[in-house]
Amino acid sequence: MGMNIGSGNGSGEPEVMMDINTTPLIDVMLVLIIMLIITIPIQLHAVNLNMPAGNPPPPLKEPVVVTIDIDFDGTILWNGESLPTRDALQAKLSQAASLPDQPEVHVRPNKLVEYKYVAEVLAESQRLGVTKLGMVGNEQFVK
Repeated sequence: MGMNIGSGNGSGEPEVMMDINTTPLIDVMLVLIIMLIITIPIQLHAVNLNMPAGNPPPPLKEPVVVTIDIDFDGTILWNGESLPTRDALQAKLSQAASLPDQPEVHVRPNKLVEYKYVAEVLAESQRLGVTKLGMVGNEQFVK
């Protein structure tokens, strides 16, 4: 880029500049970029949870715990007792869900079990209305 200082025709009149002044355009673009950055909401990689405030009241009695073990071949054990069919699992889960004080259902999958068996148990539990459901033994999956 160069700059025209003098005129080459010797008449004393300056030559007309044919270049566009880009400084105002660059200033406007910078302002627009800054406004865009300010108005974009900050993307946080977090899950917002509504956690209860304060200390919970102490439980009046110990909760009843039901343990569902899922073996490596997909066999389901209800408190150590093998369930022959999925209908037996559905019956046990619906019975547990219908109780006024639902038991805590602890699902404990084997490390070698396929996820589809675990997903079936979790889906059935949710479909039948079991609200106190938890996964137990997750430390075995940490590498």
